[in-house]
Amino acid sequence: MKTKVLMLVIALFMGAGSAMAKDKSEKFKVNGNCGMCEKRIEKAAKSVEGVSLADWDKKSKLISVTFDDQKTDVDKVQLAIAKVGHDTPKHKATDEAYNKLHGCCQYDRSEKAADKHDHQHMH
Repeated sequence: MKTKVLMLVIALFMGAGSAMAKDKSEKFKVNGNCGMCEKRIEKAAKSVEGVSLADWDKKSKLISVTFDDQKTDVDKVQLAIAKVGHDTPKHKATDEAYNKLHGCCQYDRSEKAADKHDHQHMH
């Protein structure tokens, strides 16, 4: 009987530990201007497997994402957002993706262009 109780207690602790380790929340800057940007940015973030929540604030330019850290990481989320035309701290959108944005969505890129050490460029 003691063995069964001990095994149950161990199983409960292991299950609780893995559940707590999975969800992670991060905030980072994403360049954009308007409600259309907000929808596009949040949709791109949520398209990454493991992302359960994405909320971009137009005023602060910050996105809050919650994701399962066993399925994805913040780098993959930032890459997905950059692919739809929005610069992030780790990934700069291609000129092609940026130029596809609606006119009101084309944000000032001069700050990001000057800060190249923050980006990973793939040529």
